[in-house]
Amino acid sequence: MPRFLVVLDVDSTLIENEVIELLAAEAGSLAEVAAITSHAMNGELDFEQSLRARVATLAGLPESVFDTVRERVQVTAGVPAMIAAVHAAGGRVGVVSGGFHEIVDPIAEELGLDYWRANRLAVHDGQLTGEVSGSVIDAVAKAHTLREWADDFDVPLSRTVAVGDGANDLPMMAITGLSVGFDAKAPVRDEAHVLIDVRDLSQLLPLLGLRG
Repeated sequence: MPRFLVVLDVDSTLIENEVIELLAAEAGSLAEVAAITSHAMNGELDFEQSLRARVATLAGLPESVFDTVRERVQVTAGVPAMIAAVHAAGGRVGVVSGGFHEIVDPIAEELGLDYWRANRLAVHDGQLTGEVSGSVIDAVAKAHTLREWADDFDVPLSRTVAVGDGANDLPMMAITGLSVGFDAKAPVRDEAHVLIDVRDLSQLLPLLGLRG
């Protein structure tokens, strides 16, 4: 049985939430941030610019907000079963996110993911500065990350699977053997090989010839 590398988006894919919106709710900027998120995921705004604009609204939040938000994150149905089945077949599962390590790290560890990468929020004196620390994980970085992990796992791109919902997932989806739009926005619906509209990621398994 061939090994697969499955790489997923996080917000609204691996999890039901948009973490930036959970953070924005704490900052009182939810309406502004949700509108920017919608435009970015539909490909109407540059992702990096939109991310920096949304993060700027979080300035002044206490670092403890990460604990508050983690408690509200809900993992999408079928995720543990999907990961277990891919692992049982000798595959690996990773997530690459325009979201944030502060939230992704504990989820990835709990789920037993093989790889994960995300943005990091800058903190000074116990408060968010409203800036991203380091380079932004944008659409190009997502595609680069998938290639890097495929090389690490020693599988060709033809045995990689990308699962996402927004425009910033399209470059990584374009280079994979199988691209899956998960409850996807319009730009992804036009480009993905397969669409899954039931919010249950175990639906991915039959596409890989696997059982949950």
